[in-house]
Amino acid sequence: MRRMFYIPFSLKFLVLLIIILMFGFGTLFLGVFISTFMKIGFSAEDALLILLLSLLGSGVNVPVATLKSDVPVVRENYVRGFGVTYRIPVRKFVRNETLLAVNVGGAVIPVLISAYLLIKFPSSLLLAGTGIAIVAAVTYSVAKPIRGVGIATPALLPPLTAAFAAFILTSIFQMPECLADQCRFITAYTGGVLGTLIGADLLNLGKIKNLGAPVASIGGAGTFDGIFLSGFIALLLI
Repeated sequence: MRRMFYIPFSLKFLVLLIIILMFGFGTLFLGVFISTFMKIGFSAEDALLILLLSLLGSGVNVPVATLKSDVPVVRENYVRGFGVTYRIPVRKFVRNETLLAVNVGGAVIPVLISAYLLIKFPSSLLLAGTGIAIVAAVTYSVAKPIRGVGIATPALLPPLTAAFAAFILTSIFQMPECLADQCRFITAYTGGVLGTLIGADLLNLGKIKNLGAPVASIGGAGTFDGIFLSGFIALLLI
């Protein structure tokens, strides 16, 4: 068996190779991240700051509210009589509480960036608003409540929808006050971020309290959450 299954390299060389690969992929991701955010007008230093704040903020969840609901639960009582045990199902209501929080890196920072872009480039507001509405409608239609977890959506659908909507809208409607590429990038990013936030989270707040999850964090996966990644991937696709 040892003749068939063995490591052709020494352990030290294998560890060194893993480190080099990790460093290489990290450098590649950093370059892609910087170039992506430079599309919407940020400098390389600003992009690095955004990435750093997003990574640090991914571990911070700000409590917003406590959602309460009465969940019906069927439990069993047993009664003995004349040597016979009878099983009696009893329906009781159990008070369930879900802590609603907002993740800083996964939700707050992307939303602040979107708001900054819309304020800085008000001429793109009409197209961006339309793109946000399209992404929100599509995301809401496919969002699925999962008991004990929260609201789940297909990972690539929101950014694909945001990129497609941005391309179609900027191709059909020419805004003289806004450059075509500039409007396209802003529409794609804001659509990916705000459209996902509205369609997946805000429109489903009423369902969250009945899912039995102890904590529901908007953008809870941090930098790798759907809200953050939807805007980032939408920019990559443009």
